[in-house]
Amino acid sequence: MSFLSKVIEGFKATSLPTQEENISPELMQKIRSIQIKTSYMVTELMAGEYVSAFKGRGMEFNAVREYVPGDDVRLIDWNVTARMNQPFIKEYIEERELNIMLMVDVSSSGEFGSTGKFKNEISAEVASILAFAAIRNNDKIGLIVFSDKIEHYIPPKKGKAHVWNIIRTILNYQPEGRLTDLNLPLEYLLKIQKRKCIAFLISDFQATNYETNLKLARQKHDLVAISISDPRETDLPKLGLVHLRDAESGEILLIDTDDRVMTKLLTSHERGKRDNRKKLFHSIGVDTIEIDTGGSLVKPIIQYFKIREKRH
Repeated sequence: MSFLSKVIEGFKATSLPTQEENISPELMQKIRSIQIKTSYMVTELMAGEYVSAFKGRGMEFNAVREYVPGDDVRLIDWNVTARMNQPFIKEYIEERELNIMLMVDVSSSGEFGSTGKFKNEISAEVASILAFAAIRNNDKIGLIVFSDKIEHYIPPKKGKAHVWNIIRTILNYQPEGRLTDLNLPLEYLLKIQKRKCIAFLISDFQATNYETNLKLARQKHDLVAISISDPRETDLPKLGLVHLRDAESGEILLIDTDDRVMTKLLTSHERGKRDNRKKLFHSIGVDTIEIDTGGSLVKPIIQYFKIREKRH
């Protein structure tokens, strides 16, 4: 069964945990809210017949061989074809089981939001939505929670109880660190995950100098970056003099938001960082899902699945 098909079946068959599973009323409310979003996601995904977004041609590359009439031309390895002066195709070994790893940023920069929810709340919901997919699809799913340290690790396993443990951890976690170090989860992933997996890196990416480990992780794993942002990071309202505090460093700046030159410099700097990040991801081959606190959580994920479906 394809990844998307299994996601759909997992969502359709998912039942809420019982009180015996030690779920607090507040957490139960969060889970119900997430289930509403995932129900919509199922409806959208059921709009057409999909093949695998992640497993359409297998997870593991095996070898190249000479092209035989009838082979899928999309599998042609153009680099080898050019060198050998005759067509060669890539062969893959079909994986019956997916390994999924969620890497969730819980640093203090996530404690910001201008639309009713903080970025870290959105991150938790997105991660939980992806975790729901593992309840009935018989795949292994693991979790790395990080800030400027590896906060928590849950090894990949199967099963409903395991997934509820992951969801509880994601929605309730209280971090110790405040800063963001994206090298840590990437290095940790390379260390503990020897087998190729689908790794979702969920963060606002308020960090630098992680390009090398990003490349290494992308070479070994199917890496998807989910970028969480807030509209006020690139569009400051006119409020006069305001104090802005960096959630991670604690540094406080006095900004005149009525000063067009000042606000333009600040917003241009933030847009520049986002543009550079997108260019980096594209150059490395890292897929990206952009999610804004003021927008839909589900639609960008659906859009990504559909784009990837067409691409493969």
